[in-house]
This record gives sequence, C-alpha cells and structure tokens, in this order.
Amino acid sequence: MELEGKVSLVTGASRGIGKAIALKLSSLGSKVAVNYVGIEADNKADADNVVETIMKCGGEAMSVEADIRDSEAVKAMIQQVTDKWGKIDILVNNAGINRDTLLLRMPDKDWDDVINTNLRGAYLCTKFALRSMMRQHLGRIINIASVAGVVGNVGQSNYAASKGGLIAFTKSVAREMGSRNITANAVAPGFVATGMTDRLPPERKESILAMIPLQRFGKPEDVAELVAFLASNKAGYITGQVINLDGGAFT
Repeated sequence: MELEGKVSLVTGASRGIGKAIALKLSSLGSKVAVNYVGIEADNKADADNVVETIMKCGGEAMSVEADIRDSEAVKAMIQQVTDKWGKIDILVNNAGINRDTLLLRMPDKDWDDVINTNLRGAYLCTKFALRSMMRQHLGRIINIASVAGVVGNVGQSNYAASKGGLIAFTKSVAREMGSRNITANAVAPGFVATGMTDRLPPERKESILAMIPLQRFGKPEDVAELVAFLASNKAGYITGQVINLDGGAFT
C-alpha cells in the first residue's frame, strides 16, 4: 500500500486514461477524488461508476464535478476535496480534449477550447492544489502531456501547442516548488488505445502500428503504472522531467 494515507485528485477521471489512473492510485491505498465535467449526462454516471468500483474494492473515493477551465469551479472543487479529506497530496492533470484539423481550416473556437481545457485547466488546478501541498511541505504533480507536445503533429497545432505548453509549465512548477518538497513531472503518451484511437480508420491504425517498435498501442494501464510510480516515494528525487510512453515510436 505504497500510497496509504494519501489523497489524490485526478481530473477527467470518468473514463479512459483518467479512470485507469484513479483505479491504480486507489489500489495502492490513496483516497481518490474523481473529477468530471457535467457537460454530458454520461460523464456523471461514468464518474460515479469509477467511485463505486473503488469502494467495492475497499478504497475511498468521491466524484467531484468541475469545469476545469473555470477558476471559481476549480476553487470549489479543491475546497470540496479538502473539506472531506483535509488535504491533497497528489494532483494528476489528465483532463484534455482535441479538436483536430489543419491550421488554415481551424476555427478560433477550436483553438481556444483546446488551449483552455488542456493548458489553462492544468494551470488552475495546480495553482489551487498547491496551497494544500505547501502547507504540508509535500506534494506530487503529474501532468498528462503527449508526444505531440514534443514533436508536433499534422492537424493538431492546437493540441500540440497545449501539450507543449503543459511540458514547459511542468518544468517551471518543478523549479518553483522544489524547495517545498513538491515534485512536478509530465508523462507524454504516444498512441494509447482509448475512444480517440478507436475512431481511427483501419488503414490509419495500420500505418501507426508500423512506426511503433513494440507493435501495439499503449494501454491506459501503462500510463497509470508510470503515474503511480511518479506519485510514490520511490520517485522523490525526480522532478521537472518529461517521460515519453510511446512504445519507442519517437525515440
């Protein structure tokens, strides 16, 4: 029970990678706040199902609704978690969206929505969660970036910019917070089998697999395992790093 007694907040944790991270952290003893945004009715049901799964396994969890683009909503979410459990030890900024198209065809709204969710959202959650971490002189911030933020990607200028910005943000937070025993690291997944990759046409999937030395897409659980390590005491001397999790595709 590596994380027994810890409190984790995972954004965008109702499904996919966020869900896998929430379940993994809980399995190691952490109490977990499962964030979701209430835009779609299914999001609440999915978040509640994650909480139910954790509790059935003997863990502690709560679902917390917040649009992470909204400063007041994020403050209320952080308050809700700290009111229940007294602190936040681990923040996983996982929530993210994509609105893919070539730059010359991109509507301004698609640019703004992706930047505001993927980058502003992480900024707000980190800013308000840090207050709890600074009080206890301990914390782990883990940002889910993307290899697109490292190498770029055709048709994803908004997404790549948001994830590249998240990587730079991670490095700055690591420098600012190191003296408080708070680490900040980024995980940069490549192609992970989620709803996003499920929508790709078969020929596109084949071309992607051809460039991955391990010959498979990643699994959400692969990301969760790395996040759990970075959240643990074993990673106490690792900060400001970006770890690619891409099956060797972009080495």
